[in-house]
Amino acid sequence: MKNGNKRLNALIGIGLAAFVFVPWYRVDSGFFAFEWISRFPFNADLAPGLLQIALEGRIWLTAALALFLLGCCARFMSDADARGKLLVASGVAGIIFMALQGLAITFIGWSWALPETLFGPLSIGQPAMGAGAITISLIFVLFIAFGLAERGFMKGDAFVVGSISVLIFLVTVFIFYPIGSMFIGSVQDFDGSFKPDGLISNIQDPSIWSLDCLIGGNRCGVAWRTLFLAVMTGLGSTLLGLCFALVATRTNFPFKKGLRLLTVLPIITPPFVIGLALTLLFGRSGVVTEALDTVFGIEPSRWLYGLTGIWIAQVLSFTPISFLVLIGVVEGVSPSMEEASQTLRADRWRTFWRISLPLMKPGLANAFLIGFIESMADFGNPLVLGGSHGVLSTEIFFAVVGSQVDPSRAAVLAMILLSFTLTAFMAQRVWLSGKNFATVTGKGDSGAHAGLPKSISLTVHGIVVPWMGFTIVVYGMILFGGFVKTWGLDNSLTLEHYARAFSIDIQDGALVWSGVAWDSFWTTMEIALISAPLTAAVGLLTAYIIVRQKFAGKNAFEFALMMSFAIPGTVIGISYIMAFNMPPIEMTGSALILVACFVFRNMPVGVRGGIAAMSQLDKSLDEASLTLKANSARTLRKVILPLLRPAITAALVYSFVRAITSISAVIFLVSAEYNMATSYIVGLVENGEYGIAIAYSSMLIFVMITVIAGFQLIVGERRLRRENRVSGLDPQRKIRFSQEKTA
Repeated sequence: MKNGNKRLNALIGIGLAAFVFVPWYRVDSGFFAFEWISRFPFNADLAPGLLQIALEGRIWLTAALALFLLGCCARFMSDADARGKLLVASGVAGIIFMALQGLAITFIGWSWALPETLFGPLSIGQPAMGAGAITISLIFVLFIAFGLAERGFMKGDAFVVGSISVLIFLVTVFIFYPIGSMFIGSVQDFDGSFKPDGLISNIQDPSIWSLDCLIGGNRCGVAWRTLFLAVMTGLGSTLLGLCFALVATRTNFPFKKGLRLLTVLPIITPPFVIGLALTLLFGRSGVVTEALDTVFGIEPSRWLYGLTGIWIAQVLSFTPISFLVLIGVVEGVSPSMEEASQTLRADRWRTFWRISLPLMKPGLANAFLIGFIESMADFGNPLVLGGSHGVLSTEIFFAVVGSQVDPSRAAVLAMILLSFTLTAFMAQRVWLSGKNFATVTGKGDSGAHAGLPKSISLTVHGIVVPWMGFTIVVYGMILFGGFVKTWGLDNSLTLEHYARAFSIDIQDGALVWSGVAWDSFWTTMEIALISAPLTAAVGLLTAYIIVRQKFAGKNAFEFALMMSFAIPGTVIGISYIMAFNMPPIEMTGSALILVACFVFRNMPVGVRGGIAAMSQLDKSLDEASLTLKANSARTLRKVILPLLRPAITAALVYSFVRAITSISAVIFLVSAEYNMATSYIVGLVENGEYGIAIAYSSMLIFVMITVIAGFQLIVGERRLRRENRVSGLDPQRKIRFSQEKTA
């Protein structure tokens, strides 16, 4: 009761401050610029909630104030059940009212005909919600959470209930609301009336579902092409990611640091740059193509432009994601279980096949699911290498920005993509259902991993080494392009591109960032560094709730989180524009819409990585902490998170990198004030300035490598056991360790 009163007191204090001291509506110059303070509180646009009611005539806000005060009354009630009921009732009514009034009343008054008929026209409208309104909305959500905790939901754990409630609220606002806005727009005419003709005709379009390729035709429909490509990319990236993880953790490969760097490089490169590099290598006028023509007389062809080229580029791009997911899983397999298998006279092959590999199933399933979804959502590689073989993401893009804008077609294609993603998600759950993969139990562990069987070791080396060479060649082409005058035509060396992009002058004794790329560079770094920790925090908290908590609707909640990752960036960008370009929430042209897009677009990677890693942590660790009277928040901070360091690093790295390299959603959301690097590079490519574009991309790669190294130093390594080595592969180290132990 005492802790409940403290929480409720804090909410009441914040709510009163939101009504009295914070602008209720959106501040055009930005809330955190604090320029509004000089005109606060009597400016009509900047007045807090109480003054909006008293002086501006927005009397409908009285209902929000009344519902807030009703929730405050729970503070003075002694019966826990009654307190809980009152908090839940006031919270539910408050959040419903805030949503309805925001949607129903716009700048010019009523936006719906029904309330105007019932209450008459309004003399004044309202702009988009600001800090005050958003704060009160969150307080209503926490009223619901604390009320449920008072009534014993989730064993009365306010932290868990509050986390679930806030996550559901955020997912609703930043995933379902934008997508719903786009789908509603697809069945509306220009005057807002219902008109589903476009939706029906596009569902029946044979170019989507055709299977002519199975009966000798030229091609299959775009839906089947995309599905086939996604399955092949998921399989290829998962297999390569597992090979990289095994080589990095289970062998004495001498270039492990270089291997880790090469596996990270593709993910920190703008996608169209890899496509351009592959074109210079294997296109009709590529280096390799011309060499084969000269030496062997092999006639140049266009084999690269189509599903084959897209698949190569996607596997090159998405294997690092699989590696980041799988390396923590491979490291987490308990050596004691492998040693027990060998003690029972199983050879290394049987141990690996029957013990080690099955314990990696959560990571393998998650890696495939991520590769599958990434392939479906990929936009840059198909745009550069697809040619006439479009996929769902590019078809959606051209349906939105092509010569004939067709939102109905974009919505149909997005629904097809979601159906494929749902199928993959359900198949993964069926495969993993009813199985336990916990290997980290808190008990002592020798830390001696079983060595790989010789045949598997040779196989993974045979895959990894050539792929490393291929990656080095691709990135050599990228780096080379930044130092030549005209990439592919005039290969004379020059530093002109770097000078134009990143020159620095001294004027009046001060540094001046005079290069053409600096503005977008600093904006990109700022947005990425803000969104990365938010993405990791939200993703890992969600993973903790999904794995460790049981509540009604958990499966639907987990799928809802994956939805934003499954939808192509083009759809995310368009839906955000349609949803957040007007009240109740207006964010277009601001940094906030970019941060929100990155957090909820990239969060599923943190979720999937956290689920894969947390599946290996025995629940007895949590129970021991709770038995010692630590609450859930402290258990998560002190016990769970230190064991999830690989997942934390993966979430930070991936979210930071994607914030810099994303293009499909960003290209719709940037503005003159907030222009991201990828959007700026696309503009350079469109203007034919390939040298500056490549120089800018090379600089981004260097910066991302530096920041990633910093993340790894800050987060550190997970220590599951006293020593982490591979048994049987380093006898000299084993002898030295035994001598030191004896001494």
